[in-house]
Amino acid sequence: MTKSFWNVLKLSPVVVAATFIAANSALAAEVNEQVTTVAQLSQESNDIGQVTSVSQFSDVQPTDWAFQALQSLVERYGCIAGYPNGTYRGNRALTRYEFAAGLNACLDRVNELIATATADLVTKQDLTTLQRLQEEFSAELATLRGRVDSLEARTSELEANQFSTTTKLKGEAIFALASVFGDERAGGGDLQDNIIFADRVRLGFESSFTGQDKLQVRLEAANITQFDGDVTGTRMTRLGFDGDNGNNVEVDKANYAFNFGPAKVKVEAVGAELYENINVFNPGLNSSGSGAISRYGRFSPIYRQGSGGAGVTVQLNPTGAFTLSGAYLAPRSNNPGDGFGIADGDYAAFGQLEFKPSQALSVGFTYAHTYDGGFDTDAEADVNLTGSTGSSLARRPFGDGVATTGNHYGIQASFQPSSKLSVGGWAGYTTAIAEAGAARGSDADLFYWAATLGLKDFGREGNLLGVIFGQPPRVTNNDIATREDPDTSYHLEALYKMRFSDNIAITPGVLVIFNPEHNDANDTIYVGTIRTTFSF
Repeated sequence: MTKSFWNVLKLSPVVVAATFIAANSALAAEVNEQVTTVAQLSQESNDIGQVTSVSQFSDVQPTDWAFQALQSLVERYGCIAGYPNGTYRGNRALTRYEFAAGLNACLDRVNELIATATADLVTKQDLTTLQRLQEEFSAELATLRGRVDSLEARTSELEANQFSTTTKLKGEAIFALASVFGDERAGGGDLQDNIIFADRVRLGFESSFTGQDKLQVRLEAANITQFDGDVTGTRMTRLGFDGDNGNNVEVDKANYAFNFGPAKVKVEAVGAELYENINVFNPGLNSSGSGAISRYGRFSPIYRQGSGGAGVTVQLNPTGAFTLSGAYLAPRSNNPGDGFGIADGDYAAFGQLEFKPSQALSVGFTYAHTYDGGFDTDAEADVNLTGSTGSSLARRPFGDGVATTGNHYGIQASFQPSSKLSVGGWAGYTTAIAEAGAARGSDADLFYWAATLGLKDFGREGNLLGVIFGQPPRVTNNDIATREDPDTSYHLEALYKMRFSDNIAITPGVLVIFNPEHNDANDTIYVGTIRTTFSF
């Protein structure tokens, strides 16, 4: 405290009022000589209440040295405040900013008393002392007023120029430089290995009407080639952020999430995806814009079941040690024809039990039952048991257009021993049954696994080094012997995300597929990319 402050204790009650009010002022509650925000000032103002008697303070006793001063302030000037719980908190530390703010508040009160009260209420000596103190603290008062005015101006500007009072606009733009490398495509033939430069842009509108709900509508335009088919001969080389609609703007998501009692519910009209709604146990690597560069490296294929159409997802106890999730998705729900729609067409019924005994460890046990009708002129809408992540045989174990039922079982885990290290992985098993054609009644078994490693803040804060290794979905057994995968493919991926700001990140990465299509006769294929992500 300065010498001037100690002199205050020898002055009249008016000056002492400035000191005690400063400790409870609604205008200054921040320490380390910083000015509080407008929101904080408003909140503290709500927490302080006027008192009419010093006896209302539970922590002020008649034996306290300040009791008489406080009593005088209450009875003579009426400018003393306390907290709702009936305390005064006279032992709080006092900063210069708090003192300046309290002095300013007391001056306003004194001016009011001068205008309305009798002449002997304030003495000439009181006014002289107050004037001297006001001059001494003029710099602090000016700083306080200036910074509060600046905050009010900035708040007014934000309110005047905000996108909407109920809707937030979020955007993401990806620019990707990518190419494939190797001797031949899987199955033979030349790789289409020219370097591409392509983009994907998303704009999301998120509205809330109660503060506990969210309406999302997202637009997308993209022209990023899928590295499959004629390009590499296998879908194992697909990028995690690919997609090509000719850069036409389309609505790719429309959903509404809300709380229903203890449950969290999300209803989706288009673009329903399990991995957007529940934990997929691959933190830092699950995002298409900032995570793994490959499709398989983002998360287990079990979370891709039923994607693309309408659906509903329900979660119980989403913040507890045990979380139970259930979902029903219908990928071709908008088609009213026979064999389509919500109840008569393709569907995925999904359930997951997540166990999180600590903040570091989480384990998930997952089951999905699916039906793929297999009759659609669009090849991409045909049977797809693996979400386009494994071999062509694993995708359609009984051939094109054969209706197939699948029972999918998965276990996933994530372990984060520190804030900078995460390890995890998944394993999955699928039993498939042919429901039509010559193969009707045939069974097939599929298996896949992966392990992941993420090092956060590697080299610089915000950066991420990621490594993923595993085996994409493979047909291990099939009643149709000619449709079993003969060997085993391995997926190896490494990436390094470099964050240059909160809005810009650049991620170089490489993907290696050994024995593509689970056939050791196929040459190793490499995929390299540099993904630049802009977000706001």
